Amino acid sequence: MIDVLFSAGGARWPAYAEALPAAFAAKGLKVRLHRDHDRPEAVDYLVHAPNGSVEDFSPFVNAKAVLNLWAGVEKLVGNPTLTQPLTRMVDAGLQEGMVEWVTGHVLRHHLGMDRWITDQRPLWEPVIPPLARNRRVTVLGLGALGAACAQALAALNFRVTGWSRRPKEVPGVACLSGADGLEAALVQAEICVLLLPQTPATEALLNADTLALMPRGAFLLNPGRGPLVDDDALLAALDSGRIAHATLDVFRVEPLPADHPFWAHPRVTVTPHIASETRPETASEVIAENIRRGEAGEPFLYLVDRNAGY
Repeated sequence: MIDVLFSAGGARWPAYAEALPAAFAAKGLKVRLHRDHDRPEAVDYLVHAPNGSVEDFSPFVNAKAVLNLWAGVEKLVGNPTLTQPLTRMVDAGLQEGMVEWVTGHVLRHHLGMDRWITDQRPLWEPVIPPLARNRRVTVLGLGALGAACAQALAALNFRVTGWSRRPKEVPGVACLSGADGLEAALVQAEICVLLLPQTPATEALLNADTLALMPRGAFLLNPGRGPLVDDDALLAALDSGRIAHATLDVFRVEPLPADHPFWAHPRVTVTPHIASETRPETASEVIAENIRRGEAGEPFLYLVDRNAGY
C-alpha cells in the first residue's frame, strides 16, 4: 500500500479527493490518500502546493518525491528542508487553458477590439482589419506552456518568434536564445507574451532598457510571473506610448493592492490570476503517472532542476 499525503490546502481537497483515487485506480495503484498524517516517516509521496499545510519537509524521511500541483516552483526550490525529488505540474488542462487565454488576448489586441467594445457610438468609417500574417508576436519562454502558445499563434498565421535562455526548437516558430537573441526577439515584438519561470535570472527581465527595444505601440501580455516585469518601468513605457497596452494576469503582490497604479491606468487590463489553473482531473492523471513511475523505479516526469530553478 502506498501512502500519499495531500498537502495542497483544504480548499482543493474536495475536488482532488474524488479525482486522485480515480486516477490511482486507472493506473492500478493501491493508495491510501491522507489529508493529515501523524507518522510523516510513513509517507511515500506528498501532493503539494506552496500554500498547503507543509513547510518543513524534513520529517518525511522516506518520501520518494514531492509532487507539486503548480507549474511554478519558485516558492519551493529554495526550501532547505525539501531534499526529496521535486516535480512541477505540466498537464493538458493547464496547457489548454493558457493557450486559450493567450490566444484570446493576442487576438483582442491584434484586432483592436477594445475600441469597438468601449465606444458604443462608432463612426461608420471603412476599416480594413489587419491580418495575422502581418503581425509579429514574440513569446518569451518556450517551456511546455510557452511552446504550446507559440504554436497555437503560429497556426493562426501570426509571425511568431520564441525566446528562451537555452536553445530550443519549436516547429513553426523562429527560436532565439541568449542575450543577443533576447534583443532580436524584442525589437520585433509588436505583441509580447511573457511565459518564463520566475528565477533570479528572469527577475525584472522586462525593464526600462528591454522595454525600450520593443516597437513603439507594442502590446504586452503577462500570464507568467509578476516579478518578470519592472512595474515602474512598465508604467513609464505606458505613459510614453512605447507600450500601447498591458494585459496583466500576475503581479509581484497578489491580490494586487487596491492602491496600485495598474488599477487606474487607462492602458492596463488587470485579470486576477485566471490565465490558467490546474484542473483536478488532468492534474491527478499526471500525479498518478509519477507515482507509478516512482514505484517502478522509472524517472519522474517534469523533475525540477534545482540549479536552474524550474
